[in-house]
Amino acid sequence: MTLSMTAFARTDDQTQLASYTWEIRSVNSRYLELHFRLPDALRAIEGPLREQLRTRLSRGKVECHLKFSPNQNQQALSINEDLVAQINQAADQVHDVIGPGNALDALEILKWPGVINQGNLDMEQANSEALTSFNDALTQLIDMRQREGDALSSFIQQRLIAIDEQVQKVKAVLPDILNTQRQTLKNKIDELVEKAEPDRLEQEMVIILQKADVDEELDRLEAHLEEVTRILKQKGPIGRRLDFMMQELNREANTLSSKSISHLTTQIAVELKVLIEQMREQIQNIE
Repeated sequence: MTLSMTAFARTDDQTQLASYTWEIRSVNSRYLELHFRLPDALRAIEGPLREQLRTRLSRGKVECHLKFSPNQNQQALSINEDLVAQINQAADQVHDVIGPGNALDALEILKWPGVINQGNLDMEQANSEALTSFNDALTQLIDMRQREGDALSSFIQQRLIAIDEQVQKVKAVLPDILNTQRQTLKNKIDELVEKAEPDRLEQEMVIILQKADVDEELDRLEAHLEEVTRILKQKGPIGRRLDFMMQELNREANTLSSKSISHLTTQIAVELKVLIEQMREQIQNIE
């Protein structure tokens, strides 16, 4: 099962107590990175939120934002008069140093954290509702990661088929290429050496042709393609395994390129590298 690390989810939930709007964004990352923007009144739920995310996600940079708005019948406000008095006293002390003309107005004091108390709001219930709403948003996020992952898996499988087609093309023409190379080498040596030793000549050609033989590289490419296909069917995080397989595929493609003895095999090696790089770029988004 392939999961993308790139997704977005938004939920709006309304209860008798309050409204909760969650936005969760997820992008690719080597590890699981969690970031929260929560109202001060609901800071207590950050721990349970982290636990939910660690249980259901393995990788990705995840940003969670909650907009919380108590219903009007729950918003009986009161002023923390002791805190207002302390703020005012502190301001007077500052004025003694810097002089008059910088008095605080009422609106500035009301913005001070803790000055306004939200009357009889049941915070335990609010925490519970916020967690339930978050669970819905997280499920939506995971569903989107699954859909994106399915698309990535399809993209990779198409490239695997294209790579296999290139491998089979090399296998089909390789015997002719080697025979042509063998004859070319023999003709050149015959031109340079009038009295060449037949056994020695044969040994030299065998060595040269062995260096040009890419049967092993082609077999390993096929084995790697089968392994990538197998990994795509596994459950759980597979991104790192796929990334490693891209390195192995690229290694064989480079070897094929370095051993190339014809224009065709050079072209095929380049095409393999392009297809592998296309897969590698998309695999960076897979969990």
